[in-house]
Amino acid sequence: MRAIDAGLLICHECHQLNTRQPESPKQFCTRCGGRLHERRPNSLVRTWALLLTAAVLYIPANLLPIMTVNSLGKGQSDTIMSGVIELVNYGMLPIAAVVFIASILVPTFKLVGIALLLYSVQRHQPMSARQRILMYRFIEWIGRWSMLDIFVIAILVAVVNFGSLASIEPGYGATAFASVVVLTMLAALTFDPRLIWDNTDSDDDHE
Repeated sequence: MRAIDAGLLICHECHQLNTRQPESPKQFCTRCGGRLHERRPNSLVRTWALLLTAAVLYIPANLLPIMTVNSLGKGQSDTIMSGVIELVNYGMLPIAAVVFIASILVPTFKLVGIALLLYSVQRHQPMSARQRILMYRFIEWIGRWSMLDIFVIAILVAVVNFGSLASIEPGYGATAFASVVVLTMLAALTFDPRLIWDNTDSDDDHE
């Protein structure tokens, strides 16, 4: 049984359970005074907007240089994929695998996964609610690891700064990639997972 079926509303601010009052057009939390809603207002619209913006920025994030290494007056720019290839050529396969998973696979999985969740909820697709909620929790948990490349670049820019001898500069691809990561994290936060249970007709999924 859902909380809404039991006449309960949860506050989005302090997570206090409040008794639903159908006669009141507006209801506020008894603890923090926050506005109560049965579901997050415009959750699907906001999530789609953030997701589509992230998908658009995902293209320059992979095509533009993510950093430029300057050594003895010569500069070499690398995209995320070319950086992975360089690591493979240098024999650093474990590092290349970590960068590839964190910077290529994880953002792609998040974009596709959130899109599938939104589509399944809107179109009432015959998918298991438990499978969808597990996917949502995994997307929400794994999102933070996509910032690995940005952290590495930030450290390298700060540490490797020897003037004309050697230096590292961040590229426009890093800005686009960081924007993709932040937007997908926000998309996961604005999506209301309770909509998954509202859109299932299986009695087993409501247990």
